[in-house]
Amino acid sequence: RQLLGTATSVDAVSVAGKVKQASQALIVAGESPTKTQQPHSNEGALVATEGSAEQSAPPEENAASKGILVRSNSDRSAPIPTPTWHAPWKLATVLSSHLGWVRSLAFSPDNQYLATGSADRTIKIWDFPKASVGSDQALKLTLTGHISPVRGLAFSDKYPYLFSCAEDKQVRCWDLETNQVIRHYHGHLSGVFCLALHPTLDVLVTGGRDAVARVWDMRTKTALHVLSGHEHTVASLLTKTTHPQIITGSHDNTIKMWDLAAGKCFTTLTHHQKSIRAMVQPSFENTFTSGAADCLKQWQGKDGRFLKSLTGHKTVINAMAVNDDGVLVSGGDDGSMQFWDYKTGYSFQQSQAIVQPGSLAAENSVMALQFDLTGTRLITGEADKTVKIWKQDEEASELSHPIDMANWRKKCIAQSKQRF
Repeated sequence: RQLLGTATSVDAVSVAGKVKQASQALIVAGESPTKTQQPHSNEGALVATEGSAEQSAPPEENAASKGILVRSNSDRSAPIPTPTWHAPWKLATVLSSHLGWVRSLAFSPDNQYLATGSADRTIKIWDFPKASVGSDQALKLTLTGHISPVRGLAFSDKYPYLFSCAEDKQVRCWDLETNQVIRHYHGHLSGVFCLALHPTLDVLVTGGRDAVARVWDMRTKTALHVLSGHEHTVASLLTKTTHPQIITGSHDNTIKMWDLAAGKCFTTLTHHQKSIRAMVQPSFENTFTSGAADCLKQWQGKDGRFLKSLTGHKTVINAMAVNDDGVLVSGGDDGSMQFWDYKTGYSFQQSQAIVQPGSLAAENSVMALQFDLTGTRLITGEADKTVKIWKQDEEASELSHPIDMANWRKKCIAQSKQRF
């Protein structure tokens, strides 16, 4: 049974040489990949008073700094950023097939297939166009083999492969032309909670309950690095597109930024007070957002400079997603979802998960979030064993759903008094 067409031939050349070249390129560019940097607070934020245009930030950082309200020495507030208007989102379709919590989601590079991983130990492949309209023919395939809940999924952009990780310590590579496991990556000593593929190199990164992240050559299964330093579960990770870099979030309340070539941590961010279970990065700027039970925080992607906090959730944040239009979505353990304007941090919509028939009232957690590649559909994996597809309300307008500038102004003033 074929899903993705003819397989691409795989070159057996090791990726280690490419990683070394990437490191040398950074050094030539004047950026030492192992330079130690300390986390910053709101230094460099835009400062302005009436009749004044003084700026304390470098030009390249002003765009991100506009999301933080800073009070000047004369106690006059800086201009409050105007949020971009976004249409509210509404539930369109519910997919029911899993027998356990849906913990992970991934889209194929052509947006044709959606993969879902569940606590029922299975991976299901859906025809996404059919699933979007609620077709009974949407489910294409069920992959079995894991013996514990599936926690992470990722499609390869180059090959017809799907990677999965689970609480059974296993990391697997599935060939979607034969629907068979073709590679196992052994090394984690406990459950594997997250994985990510590097966008340009044939590198797979996994993180788990053993408090380490492991870097693999995805073709040869060679372990390139073991990134140790966290004191608790590595629950979320990102791979950077700008240069070889990995970001890990942990239940020890810290975020670490790693140089991929050297396998060394060059920055540790300690601003969160709770465990970090979700992180996300947009395609339109070099920043990233982390989510914990205390709040969401945004950071510069280059050096980890703190930008701003997004407050509103009162529960553990399990998942986040962002699309190219600047819509950031966060999902909580209590079934709540917050929709934000990414650049300003304005929350324009709050929604609550509705438990589907056959599930317990307490099974309303949002466990996974993912936008499709067009950014027009939002997928949620939930504890009620369902996969939900959301879309924007086409009838909404700026008149029917205006930006609440009065409350936004009050929130900005309150946040200006907070350091982190």
